[in-house]
Amino acid sequence: MPDARFTAALLADQATPDYPERMKTFGQLVGEWAVANRFRAEAGDDWVDSERRWLFSYVLDGRGVQDVIIGSDREGASDDTVFGTTLRVYDRTIGAWRVNYFSPHSGEYCALVASGYRDGVRQDGTQTDGRPIRWNFSAITPDSFEWDGWVSDDEGATWWQQQHMVATRLS
Repeated sequence: MPDARFTAALLADQATPDYPERMKTFGQLVGEWAVANRFRAEAGDDWVDSERRWLFSYVLDGRGVQDVIIGSDREGASDDTVFGTTLRVYDRTIGAWRVNYFSPHSGEYCALVASGYRDGVRQDGTQTDGRPIRWNFSAITPDSFEWDGWVSDDEGATWWQQQHMVATRLS
């Protein structure tokens, strides 16, 4: 069991008051979400459907937003497999968010930079194997959002969709 001081130091009740408008980019996602997930490992593969829970919280004195995504891909398996966590911290020096995803479950580690885009947030970076990725939050409302993961096999000339999630707020 983690020391209560660790949890208290990591989690924050609210966004920092230092740049409240910037914190809304990901702060609007704070809470728990039910997720319908569609995933395929490579272009042309069949889609695999599953259910997830996606939990977002303010962290680091309200200067970041971190999530944990849990669920199961296998029928009959526990529904509390932790797939990964993403830490998002606003970097005033570049005027954008630094985003890092860690998934010991799959061995995937991604670094991205995010900013507001159209009706959501666009995140551009690379995945563990070096391929460019683009992760987009879109159609964000107080009660729902969509998330799409795109991969390029040719340095960004073309893209194929690897994942699509539809989230509904639980809390």
